Amino acid sequence: MQLIHTAIWCVFVSAIFYILYAGIFDNINALVWVCVGLILMEGIILLICKWRCPLTLLSAKYTSDQYDGFDIFIPKWLARHNKTIFTSLFVLGLALVLWRILAR
Repeated sequence: MQLIHTAIWCVFVSAIFYILYAGIFDNINALVWVCVGLILMEGIILLICKWRCPLTLLSAKYTSDQYDGFDIFIPKWLARHNKTIFTSLFVLGLALVLWRILAR
C-alpha cells in the first residue's frame, strides 16, 4: 500500500510542479489544465475526507502505529507539512498561469 500511495503522490506532485513550470516559463497548454483539474479533484476528495487522504484512512485500518507518513515513502517532516507545502506551490503556480493568460 505504501508503494501505491507514494506513486500516486508523485503523480500529484508532478502535476503541481508542471503547473508551476508552465506559469514561470509561459508554457500554458492543455496539459496545464488537465493538471489543474486533477489537483482540484484531489482537493475536493480531501475536503470530503476531512483533509485526510483516502489511502491514509484505508491504511489506518491495518495498523495502530500511525505516525506522520506511516503510509507513504516520504520523510516524516514532508508528510507532516505536505498539504501546506504543495497547496502553496499549487496556488503560486495557478496564479502565475492566470497572470500569464491575463497579460496576453
